[in-house]
Amino acid sequence: MNQPKGYVSFVLHAHLPFVHHPESENYLEEQWLFEAISETYIPLLLSYQKLVEEGVDFRITMTMTPPLLEMLASPLLQERYIKYLKKHIELCEKEVKRTVYDERVNRLSHYYLDRYSNDLHVFQDVYQCNLITGFKHFQDLGVLEIITCGATHGYFPILYVNENTVRAQIGVGVQTYEKYFGRKPRGIWLPECGYVPEADKYLREFGIQYIITESHGILYADPAPIYRNVCSYCIS
Repeated sequence: MNQPKGYVSFVLHAHLPFVHHPESENYLEEQWLFEAISETYIPLLLSYQKLVEEGVDFRITMTMTPPLLEMLASPLLQERYIKYLKKHIELCEKEVKRTVYDERVNRLSHYYLDRYSNDLHVFQDVYQCNLITGFKHFQDLGVLEIITCGATHGYFPILYVNENTVRAQIGVGVQTYEKYFGRKPRGIWLPECGYVPEADKYLREFGIQYIITESHGILYADPAPIYRNVCSYCIS
């Protein structure tokens, strides 16, 4: 007797709270974005590119939320990320010299010098400071599907005290997606995976075909859905 097949879908959730302080360069919170670019978004792009070059027929889905997209598209934050990298490169160069007599630490210093230098090259020379175009490229190739999220990552079960708020979260999420990717999203990662049945009419209104929600919303749904996704993983 044949056993039924199971399927695994890799869905990454890329989101950061919106941080933007043009009045000062000394806001620590902006480093959330800069660290995420170096530790998550550039490595993802490099991994996708390597898979394509090696002929691996892969498929993956990830969200890019409206706050994240607007920060990645900000010329000011792009400029500050470059300054962030150059500052770290300078520090690494000093560490390479300082630790010359400590092989273990010196090797680590070289690692970070090479890594931040490569980040600067990828960011400036490969993607011309706009990582969104990199993700769009892989979506256009058909190996990556980017989905949207609520406008501010607002939790629907709480926001539904005002029905128009949920509609606005979905509508702005779709509009922001269209702005950067030139087409409508097929799916949405519900903010914090929070689902309310009353949101269905707005999801249909804006052309959303599927959602990612919390596993409890699937396991304990009444009636139970035919197709089930019971696991999720978040990146930042």
